[in-house]
This record gives sequence, C-alpha cells and structure tokens, in this order.
Amino acid sequence: MRKTTRRALVATAVVAATATLALTGCATGGAGAGTSGGQIVMWTHNAGNKAELGAIQSIVTDFNKSQSKYTVKVQAFPQDSYNQSVTAAAASKKLPCIMDIDGPNVPNWAWAGYLAPLTGMDSTLSKFLPSTVGKYNGATYSYGFYDVALAMISRKSTLDAAGIRIPTVDKPWTQTEFQDALDKLKASGKFQYPADFSTGSTGEWWPYAYSPFLQSFGGDLINRDGYKTADGVLNGAKAVDWAKWFRGLVTSNDISAKSGADPVADFLNGKTGILYDGGWAADQVRTALKDDAVFLPSVDLGKGPKIGGASWQWGVSKTCGNTAGALAYMKFAAADRYVAQVAKATGTIPATDGAAAQVPGYQPGGENAIFRDFSKKFAEVRPVTPGYPFIATTFTKAAQDILNGADPKSTLDQAVKDIDANQKSNNYFK
Repeated sequence: MRKTTRRALVATAVVAATATLALTGCATGGAGAGTSGGQIVMWTHNAGNKAELGAIQSIVTDFNKSQSKYTVKVQAFPQDSYNQSVTAAAASKKLPCIMDIDGPNVPNWAWAGYLAPLTGMDSTLSKFLPSTVGKYNGATYSYGFYDVALAMISRKSTLDAAGIRIPTVDKPWTQTEFQDALDKLKASGKFQYPADFSTGSTGEWWPYAYSPFLQSFGGDLINRDGYKTADGVLNGAKAVDWAKWFRGLVTSNDISAKSGADPVADFLNGKTGILYDGGWAADQVRTALKDDAVFLPSVDLGKGPKIGGASWQWGVSKTCGNTAGALAYMKFAAADRYVAQVAKATGTIPATDGAAAQVPGYQPGGENAIFRDFSKKFAEVRPVTPGYPFIATTFTKAAQDILNGADPKSTLDQAVKDIDANQKSNNYFK
C-alpha cells in the first residue's frame, strides 16, 4: 500500500494545479453525460492498482445484481493521466456519472461545476470519519471508504536503549522532548541521521506531511475564516517559528534535506532511528521488526499533534444524465461491508466504526487501531477552498526553498502575496 499511497500524494498537487486552470472555464451542461444505453458510467484512477480496482468492481457487481433498474459500468484510468482526463471530459460535457476525486480537490471540482451534492445521505455519512467526507459551502459532495494517517515510526529497542520515552496518543512528545530524542539518537552514533522525514518525496506530500507541523505551531496555509488571505497565518510569528524549526532540523543534521527514494527501506536498514511516514508502511515494518515496531503520534509543537486528513473519495457529476441511479449506487456502496472491503484491499483506515470491526487489525484493540485513533484525534483536512491546488503548489515551493536555506520570513511573505493574489483574482471563488 505504501507505494500506491505515496504515488497518490506525489501526483495530486501537480495535476490539481493544472485542473484549477482548466476548471475555470468548464461548462456544466450535458444532460445525457455519463449514461449510455441504460448504463451508468463510473470512472476511477485505479487502473494500476489491482487490489483497489478489484474491490470497487466487486461492489459494482453486487449493486448490478441487487436490482434491475440501473447498471453501473467501470472505466479505469492510469492515475498519472486521470485528472487530465476528467478536465477534458468536463470541457466537452462528457463527464461520467460517478467518479473518484482526491479529497483536497473536492472544493475545486464542486466550485467549477463538476460535482452535484449527495442528497439523502446525511444520516449514513454522519458515521464516517469527518476527513473522509468532502464538503463545500455547506453541502456534501463526496465520501471515501478510507483515510490514511501519518505517524512517527521507530523501534522500541532503539528508544529504550537511548532512554527515550515512548509517547502515547494522550501524551505525545513535546517539541523539547522530540529534540532531546533526536540528540540522544545522534549521540549514539548508530545512525546516518536520527530521523527521516521523507523529504525526497515531491508534490502533494509536502502540504500533506509538513503543513500539519505548521498547524501544530499555530500557523496555517490560509486563514480559514473566509479563505481570503494567508496573511498572518502563513507568515506570522508562529509560521516563522515553524520554518526556522524545519530548516533547523537540516542544519543540525537531524534529517536530510532530501531523503532517499525509499525511506521505509532506509529505516529498516538502520540508516535512521525515527521515520515520519504513513500507516501504509505498517505491514512492511511489522514484517521486518515484529513486536519491536512502534507507531507513535506526531509531535506536539505547541497546538497539539496534527496530521493530514482526506484521501480518495467518490462523487456524482453535475452533468449526470441519471442522477437517481448514481445516488442509488452511492447509497448502496456506503454500507459498512463495502467500506471494509475497500479498506482491507488497500491496507488503509476504514471510514466507519462498523467497517473497522470487520477489518483484521482495525477492530478496537487491534494492532492497527492506533491509526484510526490518530485520524480521529489529529487529522486536519487541507483548506476547504477551490484555491487549494494553487495553495498546495505555492506552499510546496516555499517549504522546499526554506529547507534548502532560503530566508523564512521573506519566503513566507512571498507565498502569502501569491496565494492572496490568486484568491482575489478568482473573486475568492464565490
């Protein structure tokens, strides 16, 4: 699961930024889109992911057998070209009826007229993790079967030998404790770097993984009260403190400015003592380390631990020619058994408690239940604004520049100017 999830994160910001431009002028007509000969067309990005595609196809098969009124047909695309295929279809009024969407892009797609609100599902979706339900302007547009969670990963033996406290959900490491842990691991002389923050990754990984640290300091990517400006939250005192801390991890040789291509392998090979990565690495780590593996909450940098929330979700297009059929499928697929089926296939966090009870390891007390706890307590969805794709790429550039030595304050000031100009030029996406 790790490789697939990593690719999803890497791809999002680049293609989403392109989608923002394409969406601005897209049409929203086309009453017959997404249907042909009684069929309801579904698009997915999972052409290269046999396990997830198989789980989705199984749900579709069950739905088609459950009634005779509607027939859903799956069309799978390679992830690298999926968003471009969607934007092209929108421009020509040929969107499918049902499609999957990367969670952070939902506001952009809803604003641009891609998506129709999901009606009659409020009671069902109230049982889903909040980060798995896509909302914009008070309406619900999507839901996902799963989420993923970031964690600090280490060996119990490593921490015990260095005299480092093992943090818990209720008592995570403070900034001081985390730095003390890094210092002790460095002093042991056993590691190339005390920690690996997976800084060799690109694209959406940067806002997904590193803006939660900014939020834990007390800053954010944009002021969420109106989404009109990033001034004061992305370049204020707390944000500058975050930037100095982030850069300081490199100058102190606590992390590498650009980690290796496979941070999990580097950690398992003993190059690093602590790995900041996703729950998708759990199976690989446990297989190698057995009971010595520990999965720890992110660091409390002042405002509590924060981790990114929202993964791939499903929605109905605004141009669907058979909205009733599409919604019937969406309601059918939201059952716990299907949520569990997809989460199990992908090795991710089931979106509902009922589904979690059906997935080995995610039931209460299970070895993976800790990731659901992280998601419930610490997940922060990325800014719910159609301008998010631009915000993501702007933050990514600023964070990379800072990590490579750029002045924190001036770099963040420029990011704020760029973000504010984009929000304003789009009339704040009203």
